[in-house]
Amino acid sequence: MCQETHHAHADCLTPLQQRPLGRRGFLKLAALGGGVALLGSFVPRTAWAAGGTDVLLLSCMDYRLVDETAAFMDGLGLRDNYDHIVLAGASLIAITDKFPAWNTTFWQHLSVAIDLHHIKKVVLLDHRDCGAYKVVFGEDFAQHPDQETAIHAQALTTLKKDILAKHPQLAVDTYLMAVDGKVEAIPA
Repeated sequence: MCQETHHAHADCLTPLQQRPLGRRGFLKLAALGGGVALLGSFVPRTAWAAGGTDVLLLSCMDYRLVDETAAFMDGLGLRDNYDHIVLAGASLIAITDKFPAWNTTFWQHLSVAIDLHHIKKVVLLDHRDCGAYKVVFGEDFAQHPDQETAIHAQALTTLKKDILAKHPQLAVDTYLMAVDGKVEAIPA
């Protein structure tokens, strides 16, 4: 419903682009623009529009590898199309007795990803020179690459077996990333 204003020509028949905006009109327009911008942040991405994603990624929180982790997932063709759990130590923290609450957190997140997004695969991505491994084992495995690979392979294999025991319908891929972002598949 159009109302008269103190401007003689501001009536319902005057095209919008010819009406003076005024302070109140500017505030309404700004609020509308902010609302549209906020609404835009809720527009479904490709995975949401398709009803979910097929993949859940578990990776470490290491700030050095955030971009490399995203690039790795992009390389798998999964850009913006995977759920992501971030826990210090990735696979190790999901199985160690040192942080039982984090074990629980992983399993709860996995259940939610299965229930809500109907995932079909879990990608486990550990990385070399991981501080969480130093905390749990009290040893710097980065100084001995073969030993480091073996300890990560053990954790990745254990978690993969645990996941498959609880959720045999899932596929599980296991990887180890170097600090330079290079990734190797770990047979588990």
